[in-house]
Amino acid sequence: MRQMTRREAVKALAAAWVAAAPGAAAWGQSGIGASYGEALEFDVTSVKPSAPGGRWSSGIDTMPGRIQGDRVTLKRCIMQAYDVGPHQVLGGPEWMATDRWRIEARASSPVEDDAVLMKMLRALLADRFQLALHRETRRLPAYVLEVGRNGPKMERADGVDEDADMDGWRGALTLKAKKTDMNSLAEVLGGRLDRPVVNRTELAGGYNFTLHWSPANGQVEDADDAEDVSIFTAVAEQLGLRLKPAKEPVEVLVVDRAELPSAN
Repeated sequence: MRQMTRREAVKALAAAWVAAAPGAAAWGQSGIGASYGEALEFDVTSVKPSAPGGRWSSGIDTMPGRIQGDRVTLKRCIMQAYDVGPHQVLGGPEWMATDRWRIEARASSPVEDDAVLMKMLRALLADRFQLALHRETRRLPAYVLEVGRNGPKMERADGVDEDADMDGWRGALTLKAKKTDMNSLAEVLGGRLDRPVVNRTELAGGYNFTLHWSPANGQVEDADDAEDVSIFTAVAEQLGLRLKPAKEPVEVLVVDRAELPSAN
């Protein structure tokens, strides 16, 4: 069993944002949406309330033809299934962010592509939680990712694979990226901050870099202790970029309907 890597979870937004033309089915309706063609679905699914206690889950684990998660909220499942950050899921009942579930699903064939499994997860959420969504663009508080005064400090890569993995150790986080573009970096940072992040670097192509910071100072713009560096300081000193507060148009998912699942 493995946790989905950021490379697999973070794809171009074009793959996640389905065109919502007038009259088209909303996300979560008609399987996983007409834009994906015939819906893929798991053969066996189980959704039950998680047992009290235990550690919170960081998301859904994927295996060939299977997904599994314990103590996951519906909001966290939406974030992973649709590849969006926490501030891009709006509306819906309060229990979406508080009630925790044990979710297991198995397909008839060993599907190995995590992108396909996430489409199947969307169908599962629509079926078991009666989840329906639609896309909007709203002007929201955000951080703009820009090139710093002295230019980027990252190594240029040959090609783009959006390969980025997040490691945590003793309260700190390290992002190791290979052939990762700036849109993907913005998505990763937006998932760790109190606002979404919009890429305005105008840097094309992929880059190799390592970014290390302390999440305890994740929303503090200055940190003097080198052992407790904020994400803002880390982005500036280690990558040669900067994060600037602003209001920006951000694509969001608005939950139209979500219901507590019936017993299996």
